Amino acid sequence: MIDSSLIDWSRAQFALTAIYHWIFVPLTLGLALIMGIMETIYYRTGNEFWKRTAKFWMKLFGINFAIGVATGLILEFQFGTNWSNYSWFVGDIFGAPLAIEGILAFFMEATFVAVMFFGWDKVSRRFHLASTWLTGLGATISAWWILVANAWMQNPVGMVFNPDTARNEMSDFLAVATSSMAVNKFCHTVLSGWVLGAIFVIGVSCWYLWRKRENKFALASIKLAAIVGLVSALLSAWTGDGSGYQVAQKQPMKLAAMEGYYDGQEGAGLVAFGILNPAKQQPNDGVSPFLLRIEIPKMLSLLAERDANAYVPGINDLLDGGYTKNDGTVALSAQEKMERGRAAIAAFAAYREAKANGDEAAVQKAAHTLQENMPYFGYGYIKNANDLVPNVPLTFYMFRIMVMLGGYFILFFAVVLFLAYRKDLASMRWMHWIAICTIPLGYLAGQAGWVVAECGRLPWTIQDMLPVNAAVSKLATSSVQTTFFLFLILFSILLIAEIGIMLKAIKKGPEKA
Repeated sequence: MIDSSLIDWSRAQFALTAIYHWIFVPLTLGLALIMGIMETIYYRTGNEFWKRTAKFWMKLFGINFAIGVATGLILEFQFGTNWSNYSWFVGDIFGAPLAIEGILAFFMEATFVAVMFFGWDKVSRRFHLASTWLTGLGATISAWWILVANAWMQNPVGMVFNPDTARNEMSDFLAVATSSMAVNKFCHTVLSGWVLGAIFVIGVSCWYLWRKRENKFALASIKLAAIVGLVSALLSAWTGDGSGYQVAQKQPMKLAAMEGYYDGQEGAGLVAFGILNPAKQQPNDGVSPFLLRIEIPKMLSLLAERDANAYVPGINDLLDGGYTKNDGTVALSAQEKMERGRAAIAAFAAYREAKANGDEAAVQKAAHTLQENMPYFGYGYIKNANDLVPNVPLTFYMFRIMVMLGGYFILFFAVVLFLAYRKDLASMRWMHWIAICTIPLGYLAGQAGWVVAECGRLPWTIQDMLPVNAAVSKLATSSVQTTFFLFLILFSILLIAEIGIMLKAIKKGPEKA
């Protein structure tokens, strides 16, 4: 029996590492695009001003990139240390995209980043430009394979379970690498990185305007970043809609938690603004889930099923079952899934025993039962049906923070573009402060999105296949606690160091002509 505190501390350690890692990744993706565009302008015009501008943002990219690599490596190692059962069960599948990321993308970045930083006067302008774009492309390809791995955890496809090895094995690499969940997650995540990069460039540039320094540099950076940011924010909203549809199809419980939605209905409305009722403790308790709710009629049905009148199941329906799904089948209840999951686990044990005894008839019978119930294998480890419901308040509010900030960013970029091209932005000190204060909001939106994605699928590490209580390594809780605080101190020192180095570089400003 796994100690629940061990599970909580292992989750906390992984969350800590992931949160710190995601501070660095989106800025890397965003600055890579912006500095690539700036150097392209320099290459085409020969204007030394754009070379100086690109080199300045490149310096900040390099500081951020180095720290991001360090936290990313620690994050990957935790799959083997803290989640060894998970690594054993699906390592053949999950490890493949991570291996490709390390071999292809990471070495691609490592090769060209050196040329990008140190090759300005040593290679041709064309080769240097190619190195800059290839460095950014390498970072983006890294994101692709990591997000493929994450999307597979949300929607496991392209694999079969081998009872002889007790492992899931990949049967269709393309299904894993190009699943609709992976493609949409990649697009939405990379676009959010471009949005953050644009916010960062605008905020830092407005600091120069506020200090009445480097006005030409700042205004040129702002105009370019605002265009990138507005286009990226609009596309991010579009891919966000696609993400919502994917969640509705593959993870309906997560969607229900995002909406605080307990009782299904046709023509379901989307909560535009709501305050959850703290007295609501569990499903089917008769307590109203909301103290205040303002909804957009039929919008949830349109988002989830592309049909304004479609039926969308709520938390209670997903637990109780009995409703008709889109494919015409009747949904099983949570209890029925748990029973079939236990049947799969028992059949697997019977298969191993019959195999050891050489009883071929028993082997075939157990294999048939296992295959029949394998889609519910993970439910066999669930003790209480209510454990299938993620933290509704956390998921609900974080989803709204992400969406509201996404809407704010669209407005922010549009206003900045208007002021930069039609007004005297350099003299608008109030706008400088708004831009500077928007930088942390960009980070908050990204973190909120990942909280929704990861906490919204609990209790699963792999959707419907492996819950967290069966995935964790059997370690001493004290050892996980110790490493948690060691990582907290280490990552905090790295973050403080990065901020200090960046502030020093920003205060120094771009190179003089």
